Amino acid sequence: MKLNFAKAAAVALFTTLPAAGNAFDIGSMTDAERQAFRDEVRAYLLDNPEVLIEAINVLEARKAEAQASGDAAMISSYADQLFNDGYSYVGGNLNGDLTIVEFIDYRCGYCRRAHPEVAELIRSDGNIRYIIKEFPILGADSEFASRFAVAVKQTMDDEAYYTAHDALMTHNGAMNAAAVRRIASKIGGDADALLAAMDSAEVTQILQMNRALGQAMQISGTPSFVVGDEMLRGYLPLASMQELVASKRTR
Repeated sequence: MKLNFAKAAAVALFTTLPAAGNAFDIGSMTDAERQAFRDEVRAYLLDNPEVLIEAINVLEARKAEAQASGDAAMISSYADQLFNDGYSYVGGNLNGDLTIVEFIDYRCGYCRRAHPEVAELIRSDGNIRYIIKEFPILGADSEFASRFAVAVKQTMDDEAYYTAHDALMTHNGAMNAAAVRRIASKIGGDADALLAAMDSAEVTQILQMNRALGQAMQISGTPSFVVGDEMLRGYLPLASMQELVASKRTR
């Protein structure tokens, strides 16, 4: 741990002090001069340890800025697939001033934790366009649940889809035919027809396109959000999500 911290500190210090690095060529120094220089730097840092923290903070800020810039570029590149794919569920205010896209897995604990908070964000804000991307990455039960949800979306309507989505997010126990039959009954769907539709080429293609999009967007976990032109990887409490939404509107 100390070694890693020291490496990070050294990188941060010399990254944030380019003028010092350009003042001389350390490679042209003699061994004695290099040792003297190292001793001086070490003594200075021991006397002023706050410089390390400051330098690391600057480095982290630069990394975050570069990440945000890269994310914005990716969102722009894949805007049509993210915001107007023609097959994903779109809810909230369809004419809202901000679009949020959520990549979800029904077996993901943090997706389940975020589910009621995202619903409250959409309800209480009233001006958010909300898109759900099925992104099953946690095994066979995840795949089964997402296939059912997509089948509902393709064969029924958005209201039925969201009711099924909510039921899948709150379901406890194995995700199997018996479970989806109960959900199908709840939404007034034909369970046999939905079970058959789950294995259709269309459902398979939609999940494949979502998976390819997620990989292109460097998404490796759920939940992951696209909030306007910004990416949020992971769960964020409701109050923090509300702050993020407010900040997008003031930029």
